[in-house]
Amino acid sequence: MAVFIFGFMYVEKDFTLPNVVKATGALLFGVFLLVITLPSLKYILLKEYDVVRGECTIELTSSGRFKESNFEMLDSGDLFTFNHIPALDAYGDSIPYYCEVTVTKDHQFEIDYKIYDVNSRELILTSE
Repeated sequence: MAVFIFGFMYVEKDFTLPNVVKATGALLFGVFLLVITLPSLKYILLKEYDVVRGECTIELTSSGRFKESNFEMLDSGDLFTFNHIPALDAYGDSIPYYCEVTVTKDHQFEIDYKIYDVNSRELILTSE
């Protein structure tokens, strides 16, 4: 966005204070977003993932057309969110599963999951 504003100002020779402030603000905002996401982006591009394993519970959240599932790892207390609902028979705090959740090394972005039966460790469902 900042590049377009600077380009427009250069072509039109319109270097007013509001235009310079808008362009500088857009540039700083873009740099800010890049700094926040760059560490996780590196892990995604290089496919450097961690697999978090352990017992988990799965909670569903839906509001209107937006649905998500929250995987809470009971051992570590980590919470991972996916934008789709796994097709399981039961959900909630009282239904434990054994889960393997693949996340970036900094645990900021969820990649996929595998859900197993808590007793037999038989694979029930995978996100792939």
